[in-house]
Amino acid sequence: MTEINERRKLDRRGFLAAAGLTAAGAALAAVGGEAFAATRPTTRPAALPAAAAGGFAVPVDTVRHTRTWMAWPDSSAIWGRQLAGVQSNIALIAKTVAKYEPVVMCANPAAASKARSACGPAVTVITSIPVDDCWMRDSGPVFRTNGAGGLDAVGLNFNGWGNQQTHAKDSLVAGRVAAYASVPFSTAGFIGEGGAVETDGAGTLMATRSSILNPDRNPNRTQAQVEAAMCAAFGASKVIWFQGVLGRDITDDHVDATSRFLSPGQGTVQMPLPGDNDAWSKDARQQYQILSTSTTAQGGPISVTKLQGPDYDLIRSGDPNFVAAYANYYVCNGAVISSQFGDSRADAAAKSTLQRLFPGRTVEQLNTDSLGAGGGGIHCVTQQQPVP
Repeated sequence: MTEINERRKLDRRGFLAAAGLTAAGAALAAVGGEAFAATRPTTRPAALPAAAAGGFAVPVDTVRHTRTWMAWPDSSAIWGRQLAGVQSNIALIAKTVAKYEPVVMCANPAAASKARSACGPAVTVITSIPVDDCWMRDSGPVFRTNGAGGLDAVGLNFNGWGNQQTHAKDSLVAGRVAAYASVPFSTAGFIGEGGAVETDGAGTLMATRSSILNPDRNPNRTQAQVEAAMCAAFGASKVIWFQGVLGRDITDDHVDATSRFLSPGQGTVQMPLPGDNDAWSKDARQQYQILSTSTTAQGGPISVTKLQGPDYDLIRSGDPNFVAAYANYYVCNGAVISSQFGDSRADAAAKSTLQRLFPGRTVEQLNTDSLGAGGGGIHCVTQQQPVP
């Protein structure tokens, strides 16, 4: 059992890197979970103004949304024969979210007709924001509110997960989305992705060192320096750090596949089966231990609910890169959109847990196996725009 899980989880999203894996990315993957240096910075991205923390903060994702942003994949160079399945998953997610709130799908002009046909009339497809791929959580902006009707957006300087995949278009998506939404836009003082940072909306963040402090994102920078930039961008004052898993997947262990904030002082962590001892299972247990013994930015305790993961022997997919993350759910107006993987008992238990964690919302479970084989899930391909 353990050997099977290790094999299946060894290289999440790994095939995505094949189209754009650089020598630096390959070298990083080779070092696995080894420690990485953090020293005095030599370069840094454009910094967010000091006033950024003055009332503006990224809210927890349970607040009401104006719309959801998504991106339509059309690159056979990236996806190969899996492209059709991924497009089908993206369309299913978009149509499901559109039952609860508006969805804007960014598509390249040549692919717009197919996107409109697949997604249906309830989804707005636009061609003014070109994209390389579908991971809007990572390439898109994070929106912030100030509690007084203000809204702005921050770009996290997306660089293709450390230059491991082509991103000439995706690196511009954040600013273009902000322009389309007619909100002020700034760039954060660090390089990262939206899926790499979770916020409780009240000053507390959580992230993995393996992703954020990775030298292919933030070279030669100390944890304290990156942490300060994260807090400035998100309007927070504390970061809860997990060690993470370095070099095993293109994201270097995004936190949103395992641990999520529900509200200030409340979180959930997806747990492995008791007998699983692969790198991802050990990481999940460590995340649970750290989060459940941490405090919020205000000093209060954090109550953590376990979200049981599936049995990899019982899920539909036998893909070695498959990610079966119930925790990668997306909260929209009135609903929680999650995945199901074919382990009927675990699927039902996860739905029950999510229903308990989000009372008053409809929990919808979708078959997103093509995205799972690509190393991601529903949260990875969506980005919320909160109501100001």
